[in-house]
Amino acid sequence: MSSLKEELLQTIETAPEGAIEQTLIYLKTLLQNQPSLRPGSGRSLLRHAGKWQGDDFEDCLQSVYHTRSEAQF
Repeated sequence: MSSLKEELLQTIETAPEGAIEQTLIYLKTLLQNQPSLRPGSGRSLLRHAGKWQGDDFEDCLQSVYHTRSEAQF
């Protein structure tokens, strides 16, 4: 079990009934409003592939090259 779940369960053990009830209602609300997470197919991006609009492609590309930096993890 993850430490976050363990901490939640330990806190529930000592919480008053009213707080547990409010927490449960809040959690159910969060879960209902949670969008389903599924990996995208990329299909929406492919609709726009090769369809650059405008005459600033080279300027935008150079801007990306000049402003990018190494990823920091």
